[in-house]
Amino acid sequence: MRILAILLALSTLFALAISSENSSSPHLLPRPLIFESHQLKSVDNDNVNVHCTSWRFAAETNNLAPWKTIPTECADYVKNYLTGKGYVVDLERVSEESMVYASSFGFAGDGKDIWIFDIDETLLSNLPYYLEHGCGLEAFDHFKFDKWVEKGVAPAIAPSLKLYQKVKDLGYKIVLLTGRREIHRAVTVENLLNTGFRNWDELILRSSDDERKTATVYKSEKREEMVKEGYRIRGNSGDQWSDLLGFAMSERSFKLPNPMYYIP
Repeated sequence: MRILAILLALSTLFALAISSENSSSPHLLPRPLIFESHQLKSVDNDNVNVHCTSWRFAAETNNLAPWKTIPTECADYVKNYLTGKGYVVDLERVSEESMVYASSFGFAGDGKDIWIFDIDETLLSNLPYYLEHGCGLEAFDHFKFDKWVEKGVAPAIAPSLKLYQKVKDLGYKIVLLTGRREIHRAVTVENLLNTGFRNWDELILRSSDDERKTATVYKSEKREEMVKEGYRIRGNSGDQWSDLLGFAMSERSFKLPNPMYYIP
């Protein structure tokens, strides 16, 4: 009798579910009961944050290359990261680890130990510009960015300035290797000096012969010239993988965070 009662109850529930399939009753379970998460039409803030954190991690580890703009749904996430504590803490961590490594060498005294720095988003911050241009939502516009560069008002990235000064004090030769063009040499020098970066040993900008080269090739070729001259590239700091990869690489490279854009 007990088994029969259970079967009758199940039969009744099944019949009710079938007859109410199109009902708008709030007590009914969704049908189907199992569905993929991407089928959800509404996404809460927690899911967006998880998605965008995952995207930023993949971007920083070079697993998304190449990409032109950040995901639309991550606009607020990226902006909040760049203007909040997270970005500052990440920059400080890179600077601290770089200083520990830079301090680990005993110099031969021949002046051949060098440290390479990129400039944009490594020594100087273009965040004021990008805050007006979507922090990565807009595709990179060379004309607009050049107009910003020509103002010469990019602020220093404080943890990088601290590293720069430490590396100089330790006795490294400092080479600034940037994707900025030669026509911007004067304003770049002025901007660097005004923000505290002084006494570098060489500043390399793109010449007309380098215009069509990718950043990876251009910077690799410049590093190779240094190696052929007998220099030991102990460290290299940059916000793009193209600052660090390729050939004639440094003994150790340090990637600064940058979720706004990707340069091949």
